[in-house]
Amino acid sequence: MRCPHLPDGFDFTDPDLLQARVPHPEFALMRQTAPVWWCTQPTNISGFGDAGYWAVTRHADVKYVSTHPELFSSNTNTAVIRFNETISRDQIEVQKLIMLNMDPPEHTRVRQIVQRGFTPRAVRSLEAALRSRARSIVETALASAGADGSFDFVTNIAVELPLQAIAELIGVPQEDRSKIFDWSNKMAAYDDPEYAITEEVGAEAAMEIVAYSMNLAAARKECPAQDIVSQLVAAEGEGNLSSDEFGFFVILLAVAGNETTRNAISHGMHAFLTHPEQWELYKRERPRTTAEEIVRWATPVVSFQRTATQDLELGGQRIREGERVGLFYSSANNDPEVFDAPEAFDITRDPNPHLGFGGGGPHFCLGKSLAVMEIDLIFNAIADVLPDLRLLEDPRRLRSAWLNGIKQLQVSASPAS
Repeated sequence: MRCPHLPDGFDFTDPDLLQARVPHPEFALMRQTAPVWWCTQPTNISGFGDAGYWAVTRHADVKYVSTHPELFSSNTNTAVIRFNETISRDQIEVQKLIMLNMDPPEHTRVRQIVQRGFTPRAVRSLEAALRSRARSIVETALASAGADGSFDFVTNIAVELPLQAIAELIGVPQEDRSKIFDWSNKMAAYDDPEYAITEEVGAEAAMEIVAYSMNLAAARKECPAQDIVSQLVAAEGEGNLSSDEFGFFVILLAVAGNETTRNAISHGMHAFLTHPEQWELYKRERPRTTAEEIVRWATPVVSFQRTATQDLELGGQRIREGERVGLFYSSANNDPEVFDAPEAFDITRDPNPHLGFGGGGPHFCLGKSLAVMEIDLIFNAIADVLPDLRLLEDPRRLRSAWLNGIKQLQVSASPAS
């Protein structure tokens, strides 16, 4: 189906488009006129050798697809909606070892094991250490600012707490967190020419993480400790992860737990600095609803995909077995059928049924409570230490087909003169 209101060749996964902006006007148009819309792509531009995908833009439809894994597979073509034309099918197949790209029952088995590390008790046990780390991160950023108080918010603040949280969670020495940062960047930023990263480099980075994690798992099997790694791998064969499964789990943490939370924090700071009344409200009242609104506003993952397992109908469109279906969370999180004034950044929004952590179902974000905690802790620290933070430049956005990323956000700790 062609939509006459969009120009020929328009594609919601075009990395040049997402480097410039999130296409909210086009999403709004699709929700109103063609909520399930066939987007034609040149053969293999996404790496799948097909003719395109169905773009799903309404909140209700995204939730439906997410909660029916028997109809919509994450495994067939993985959850990543666009690689690039240089990727081989073998490279795509390897990614099926990551939990994000599994279907039940294999996904159920792996998730039941790894969720041990994300129980409410396990997350609460990290809170005191992460609160201290958040304060230290912000104080260090202030101390290292230039003479005019300027610094890059992404590098100096947003990057640090998610990395340190992952290190704390799985027992990675804090001094190794820069390795995780570098490897995860290389895996997620293959569309951005500034990083000059190819699919091969991204694959090598993934293997570096797997090797590092397998060595960590082997050490814990030899000498278990009081940490999540020991819980997940020390008794392999008794409902625990094998060493390679643990390695691919850490890949998921490095991208899903690091890149996404980092970008939520960066977008959240930009939102506060461009909505000063919300920043004043936050500093004064610290609403507990803040983190959820930051995630809705940011929606760090613009889209994932599923593949139809049979012929079916969705949103009035006939979808055939094997066709790809794009779940556009950025659109769903601005659906006026669900959110009052979705264009407003409102940290008191409640209820807030956003899909920033997924649309429910088996792939709902395992680390949601940890991500919310990190966002709460870092913004509390910023409000305490850098209450007069101000924006110096527009953010520099990541070129990506599916991530809503910020590479750089120049700010100043000094009040305007």
